[in-house]
Amino acid sequence: MKKIIYTDKAPAPIGPYNQAVLAGNTLYTSGQIALNPVTMELVTETIEIETKQVMENMKAVLEAAGMTFENVIKSTIFIMNMGDFSRINGVYETYFDEKTAPARETVQVACLPKNVNIEISMIAVL
Repeated sequence: MKKIIYTDKAPAPIGPYNQAVLAGNTLYTSGQIALNPVTMELVTETIEIETKQVMENMKAVLEAAGMTFENVIKSTIFIMNMGDFSRINGVYETYFDEKTAPARETVQVACLPKNVNIEISMIAVL
């Protein structure tokens, strides 16, 4: 059984996908970029601000599924510039307890939707 997760506290999908799908006890999120969910404008002043917006969007999706970052077991981070890794990590780590942080990979890519600098997706379990 799958349940579609949606919240207006995160950006509405900009294509044929949902913010997240709950299958059993496992939540699969779509990638989040730094769209302000109210204005649907990009928030990209600095990589730190952009990363914070992405994480706040992800927080809203997790909460819509009755979860928190403590439920996250896997994160995937796509970035345009590996030189931004430490600055991204500095924001990302504030959302997790290091002792229980999820597994993760960070991949540099050639391009992301709307030419953003970062996109993050997660898998979480109740």
